[in-house]
Amino acid sequence: MRIVFMGTPDFAVGTLKALIASEHEVAAVVTQPDKPKGRGKSVQFTPVKETALSAGIPVYQPERVKEETFLLALREIGPEAIVVVAFGQIIPEAILKLPKYGCINVHASLLPKYRGAAPIQWAVIDGEEVSGVTTMQMDAGLDTGDMLMKREVKLAPDETGGSLFEKLSAVGAELLIETLKGLEEGNLLPTPQPKESPTPYAAMLTKQMGVIDWQKSAPEIERLIRGLNPWPSAYTRLEGKTLKIWKARACGGDGKAESMVCGGGGNAEPEACGGGVKSSAMACGKVVCVTKKEIGVQTGNGVLMLEEVQLEGKKRMTADAFLRGFALHEGEVLG
Repeated sequence: MRIVFMGTPDFAVGTLKALIASEHEVAAVVTQPDKPKGRGKSVQFTPVKETALSAGIPVYQPERVKEETFLLALREIGPEAIVVVAFGQIIPEAILKLPKYGCINVHASLLPKYRGAAPIQWAVIDGEEVSGVTTMQMDAGLDTGDMLMKREVKLAPDETGGSLFEKLSAVGAELLIETLKGLEEGNLLPTPQPKESPTPYAAMLTKQMGVIDWQKSAPEIERLIRGLNPWPSAYTRLEGKTLKIWKARACGGDGKAESMVCGGGGNAEPEACGGGVKSSAMACGKVVCVTKKEIGVQTGNGVLMLEEVQLEGKKRMTADAFLRGFALHEGEVLG
């Protein structure tokens, strides 16, 4: 099958490589325009462009795919199918109807759940036990086209946005090849999606999302930390500096009978704040215990034990290494 591939970030690279290694012909790759990055503002190729160039595949980078010059070029290429993976632009109807087999999207969720730009991270943040990949026949809506194939992936208890990203990228590459085979053989039965998604729209991540609200429960904050790892990361403030939290565990806050265990050696009792208990919200974010290996912080429900942190200007380190160089005491307030 003659394919045009449209994608931009790292997540799309695995699928592109699988296509290149397959029996299909990747006639062209379309990716977002190069942008300056870093302090030197040097122009950096997208991950998909780097992969395409290394394989000798022609690359197109239109500012807008609806431009007439690009549409003419696409018609000249004459793809039988267009594969779209995290491309970053809305695909117009003129392109959707162009190929024989249409535009096939690889989406990192079990549609209709988590339509939107950041399904991987939101699955972790929301505490999903299972995620996965869906291949979809694209339509004019946003992740609303007919579903073709699905593959489930179980989330590990310590799953992060980064680790799930890697898992789903690999699964998506395999599933796309299977989907193309099914389309060629004519044995796939497209399944329409319901109009409404059972989950909220998976909005694009922003740095502001990483600000920890200590009035939320310990499990909620712990999932936020994992979901936003590695970017944009969850963070708070300590003595006027940003303190990133890379790893933590929740003590209580899950609705079960709570017994406060602070690193196996602390004896501080958790303070109530929020959750309907009449107590000052100022207690939220307070350091309630400090052990040799962990830092216990009061939340709106339960205590969050910090295990891996990074203070502004410093390297990422375990809590015990951090405490050897920073005198943190019970009673201090984060945030």
